[in-house]
Amino acid sequence: MTTRKKRWLVGIGAAAGLALIGLVIAAAIMARRMEPYVRQQAVEYLQKRFNCDVNIGALHFRLPQASPLQLLLTRGRGAIGRVEGHDIVMRQRGRPGPPLFSMKKFSFSIDLGTLFATPKHVPLVTLDGLEIHVPPKGERPDLGAASQGDAARSSVVIDRVMVHSARLTILPRDPSKIPLQFDIARLQLDSAGLKTAMQYTADMTNPKPPGQIHSTGVFGPWSTGEPGDTPLQGDYQFRNADLGVFRGIAGILQSQGRFEGALASITARGQAYVPDFRLTMAGHPVPLRTNFEVLVDGTNGNTVLKPVSARLGSTDFTTSGAIIKHEGDRRRAIRLRVSMPRGNMRDLLTLAMKDPPLMDGRIRLNTLIDIPPLGGNVRQRLNLAGRFTIEDVKFLRPKIQEAVDNFSRRAQGQPENPAIQRVESEMYGDFVLDDEIARFSTLHYDLPGAHVSLHGAYNLKSDSLDFRGILRLKAKISQTMTGWKRWALKPMDPFFSKAGAGTLLHIKVEGKSDSPDFGLAHGRE
Repeated sequence: MTTRKKRWLVGIGAAAGLALIGLVIAAAIMARRMEPYVRQQAVEYLQKRFNCDVNIGALHFRLPQASPLQLLLTRGRGAIGRVEGHDIVMRQRGRPGPPLFSMKKFSFSIDLGTLFATPKHVPLVTLDGLEIHVPPKGERPDLGAASQGDAARSSVVIDRVMVHSARLTILPRDPSKIPLQFDIARLQLDSAGLKTAMQYTADMTNPKPPGQIHSTGVFGPWSTGEPGDTPLQGDYQFRNADLGVFRGIAGILQSQGRFEGALASITARGQAYVPDFRLTMAGHPVPLRTNFEVLVDGTNGNTVLKPVSARLGSTDFTTSGAIIKHEGDRRRAIRLRVSMPRGNMRDLLTLAMKDPPLMDGRIRLNTLIDIPPLGGNVRQRLNLAGRFTIEDVKFLRPKIQEAVDNFSRRAQGQPENPAIQRVESEMYGDFVLDDEIARFSTLHYDLPGAHVSLHGAYNLKSDSLDFRGILRLKAKISQTMTGWKRWALKPMDPFFSKAGAGTLLHIKVEGKSDSPDFGLAHGRE
């Protein structure tokens, strides 16, 4: 090789080296310039979209693994850059308190060829450690005018958002109250285009009762003027919810269903099943199934129950009413109406009593249940008012049933008739339960040969009875006895045969429920 050729080769190599160095320097300069540009674009998008002050703690832009020459020749098209941001805070303008949004980290990739285009297309944005604080109703931010939101959406198109480890906190109007929090393990939002809804998939933890929720559906488009008008619909599965967090009840709930409406007003329909539902004061599990339709105010949690059909054991009943927290109350008030046309008494007593059920029979019940927003245990706060009928009553304890059979024999004037056994009876009356005292304006007990009409009260806390009333027997008083007593009492029959009854007595019932004391009452009580 001649000296001249060597000089040409050296010159070409030097020129190529200088060009390569220049391209590297140009790429470095481009990367440094892209970081502030991407930061500026991200801040502008968030500010316009949510009408908030935005602060990004750190943002880094990484060029793809491609030669600088290739980037220049293709103008970046097909080359994917990586953006990562840390410690992002978005605060509602002019409002103190926690930020509306904050996140530990966000990241996305973008084609360098579209970086300066309008709109900019982002296939996927990943958010980690997202915190959302929703202000109370009436104090929520005006999320920008429609023109601002449209401008922000038109400048950037995001196909999918993946959220990991998020928390939604609904702030109460009273700062002294504990906020309601939802931990969201995973949330995926899929955009279907501008000004349209996003499909979502979410896995989250319900705060009370604690349990796991999996939901899929459609959310949006976001209502910038009033967030509560944002449409929402989907299907859900609620698993392993522990009812033990509520005082007085226990069991593990499973539920599934569908909901639709808006954030401020959601209608949910579905089924719920608690295989081991129980009252903690008794501890006996009875399976509970429900088919429900409820209207939920998503801004304050108030719930209106449309007729809810349920089955407790083998007992069917319906419930309607509302669970509402009024202005100034710290807890929700519950007001329900329960209709039980043909219930199983054994189911109810199994649920309510520590001991085995005392009786069996068919119960018909209509009652209003009122639990005001007060402290104390469930029984102290429970108010009831209604009417009941228990038919075909059979006592499940042999001693009690034998006493009823014997009483019926005497009431019919056949005290020694062994054919009168396993007597069925009936109870019915009107009652009001308040402050753990059940007051009966009327309480009737019918069995063959006898009718008992009482009024009085039963104190649940002290387990004490105090009733007064009238006992009517078909038989005359002498016919209730045997032997010489039957003949000795015959002269007394006219004195006790009154108002069409063979025997009429004014009676009282006192003492404990498991061993009541029956006696004659003085005067017409």
